[in-house]
Amino acid sequence: MKMITRRGVFLWILSVLFVAGLVFMGYSLVEEGDVWVMKYYNSHVYNDGKLIAAGAITDRDGVVLVETKDGDRVYNESKSIRKSNLHVVGDMRGFIATGVQTAYESELVGYNVLTGVYGIERGTNGNDLKLTVDSELNKIAYNALEGRKGTIGVVNYKTGDIVCMVSAPTFDVNNVPRDLDTNPIYEGAYLNRFLSGLYTPGSTFKIVTTICALENMGNDVLNETWNCKRIFDVDGIKEDNIICNSYHGKIDFEHALAQSCNTAFGSLAIQLGADKLKATVDKLGLTSSVSVSGKISSAAGRFPLESDAADTTVGWTGIGQGDTLLNPASMLRLMCAIANNGKAVSFNIVDDFSNQAGKALGVSFKSDETQLISSETAETVKKLMRSNVVIQYGESRFPGLNICAKSGTAEIDDVDAHNTALFVGFLDDEAHPYAFIVVAERGNSGSKVAGSIANTVLQAVVEQD
Repeated sequence: MKMITRRGVFLWILSVLFVAGLVFMGYSLVEEGDVWVMKYYNSHVYNDGKLIAAGAITDRDGVVLVETKDGDRVYNESKSIRKSNLHVVGDMRGFIATGVQTAYESELVGYNVLTGVYGIERGTNGNDLKLTVDSELNKIAYNALEGRKGTIGVVNYKTGDIVCMVSAPTFDVNNVPRDLDTNPIYEGAYLNRFLSGLYTPGSTFKIVTTICALENMGNDVLNETWNCKRIFDVDGIKEDNIICNSYHGKIDFEHALAQSCNTAFGSLAIQLGADKLKATVDKLGLTSSVSVSGKISSAAGRFPLESDAADTTVGWTGIGQGDTLLNPASMLRLMCAIANNGKAVSFNIVDDFSNQAGKALGVSFKSDETQLISSETAETVKKLMRSNVVIQYGESRFPGLNICAKSGTAEIDDVDAHNTALFVGFLDDEAHPYAFIVVAERGNSGSKVAGSIANTVLQAVVEQD
């Protein structure tokens, strides 16, 4: 009798384990079935590690960027379109991990939990993906970089739709260079610098210091003045001196930002202190990842400023030098918030998916708004950034654009020292609500080089909108 009881208990345990296994397998199939299907050894989808079966990817105007023909993935016939849109689309082997071809591969092959990739097996080409990006704008932006490494991003700050996203260096996916992995010219070619790059922000960070001052000291800070003698001796140690770009003499807040006075903003950063600066950086999401259409994420920025940091370190940090590294996508998100009454919208690159019959599948990704800063602060910073253009950069350099901007020239201290040119901002224009960022490595001058690139791209954006 005891033997029968033991056997019964054992069978019950086996039954429970069997049912639990079925539940686990069922859950895994629903939650991770797409991951299983999209393994490189699935010959229905891949051949020699290359994607061979998937729907077409088009830009917002319907220009085909890549499609499947006779079992092969075929990219746009224009070399310039292929190169300038490579980091948006991605390569066939998935080395560019942030490319939509990799991020949405299961949607492109038409996978679903009930039929798997049955459609692909029957010879169809999966689902087509229409993007928010304009491939012609990307081509114009890529050419505007004139061979420099860097990135350009333009987004609608009302909707979050990305209309331009370019990263360089790039390469022609139809003619991959043999020395791609060894030639310094192609260093970081698989990296989408807009999403995965980290840069010293230079004077563009003075916008962050401005926000920190406004939200901790109120508008009274706008009435402060400084006496800039070009050399700002913080602690009596000559080697630690903060050097300004000019001898400004007595200067107020508005002109200090427009003329990018290091004395004023170094002093202001020290006055605010490390903890307030760090709290502001974190609140603005500059040390967090930016999500794009639910499946693509940016790199998170780094702000390693300690509470007990020396005044000199705090001062250098406040002007955008030191160890601070920010991601272009997160900086662009901040520009969107300033332009949009303090609200940052989530970024999107997917317009919709459609089946082979052309029927839209109504695929949408959660869109939300985050109040990064108060509307009052946003309005004040907007006015200051507009003054930058009027006072310093010159409106004639941006004809027809009601542009608000801040330049930056980040000094990179390495063996082969160089300056990175940055230009960030937005159009204060209801008809053309676009925010932008330009990063040009070895560009040397933020306002002249990156500013000129921004004008070229933004003129095209407005013209094609």
